[in-house]
Amino acid sequence: MSLRVAVQMDPIERISIRGDSTFALLLEAQARGHALHYYTPDRLALVDGRVFATVQPLAVRDVAGDHFTLGAAERIELSTLDVILMRQDPPFDLAYISATHLLERIHPATLVVNDPASVRNAPEKMFVTEFPELMPPTLISRDRDEIAAFRDRHGEVVMKPLYGHGGAAVFRLGARDPNFGSFYDLFSATFREPWVTQAFLPRVAEGDKRIILVDGEAAGAVNRVPQPDDIRSNMVRGGAAAATELTEREREICATIGPALKDRGLLFVGIDVIDGFLTEINVTSPTGIRAIKALGGPDLAARIWDAIEEKRSRKVSG
Repeated sequence: MSLRVAVQMDPIERISIRGDSTFALLLEAQARGHALHYYTPDRLALVDGRVFATVQPLAVRDVAGDHFTLGAAERIELSTLDVILMRQDPPFDLAYISATHLLERIHPATLVVNDPASVRNAPEKMFVTEFPELMPPTLISRDRDEIAAFRDRHGEVVMKPLYGHGGAAVFRLGARDPNFGSFYDLFSATFREPWVTQAFLPRVAEGDKRIILVDGEAAGAVNRVPQPDDIRSNMVRGGAAAATELTEREREICATIGPALKDRGLLFVGIDVIDGFLTEINVTSPTGIRAIKALGGPDLAARIWDAIEEKRSRKVSG
C-alpha cells in the first residue's frame, strides 16, 4: 500500500533528528514507499469550505545536518491526500486550535493523526483529569484561596501552566515557601487561564516514565531521570533517558485509559507516570520513540505506521 502522506510540522530545518519522533515517523513512511509532502501550519488555507496548503515533496535521511531535501512548492487540496500527520509542537494556543478546526474539515476521509477534534478537546493537562483515580492530588484554578487551601492539605506542591509544554515554568514550592506570593503574582500576570497545582511526588528523582500508547495499547516506554538540581525530567531540559519496563500499576493505567484514547482517534499518545501516578496525557506532538529504540526497545515508528496502514486499509475495503 503506497500512501500520499503530508506532515504538518514546525520548520524541518530546525529539528534535532537524534531525538525527534516526527523524523522517525517520516523515515519509516519513506522506507515503506509512501510519498511524503511537507508544510508548516501557516501554509493552511480554508477557501469556500475546502482546505488547501502549499506543500513540498520531501525526502529524508538519517544524517545530522543533511537530513532532508524539499522539492518545488505546490498548492494542493488536502482532501486529495491519504494521511496527514499533525505534528507541530505546542504551545496549545489559538493558532493550534485553528489548525485543528481546518483539519477537522477533511478527517476522517483523509486520515489525520491524531484526530484533530480530539486533539482540540483533550489538552494534556485537562484530558488527564478525566481519570482522577489515577492521578496525584491535583487542582486547576487561579484562585489564591483555593491554591492556599490545597497547599495546606498537601504540603509541598508543583505549580505549572495549564497549557505549558516541555517542562517550561514548572516550579516546586515548599509547604510554607516564602516564594509562594511571588510565584502567584508571576503566574497571575503571565497566564490568563487557570494553572495546575499538584501534590509534589518526591520519587520524581527516580524518574518520570514516558509510556507510548499506539491505538490505545501500551507499546513502549523510557524513563527520564532529572538532573540533581532540577525536578523536570523532560529530555529537552536535561533529563537522562534510561531503559525501563512497565510495572503492573503502569499497565493498569494504560488499560484504563486505552479505550478512551482509541474511541477518540488518538492513535499516537505519550503519557507521563511518576511513582505510579498519571500526570499527563500528551496528544498534540508526543515524543520518545527514538529514545526507546536507541535503548533497545521496540521500533514504535513501525508500529504506528502499521496502525495507520491498517486504518487506511479498512477504509478502502469498507
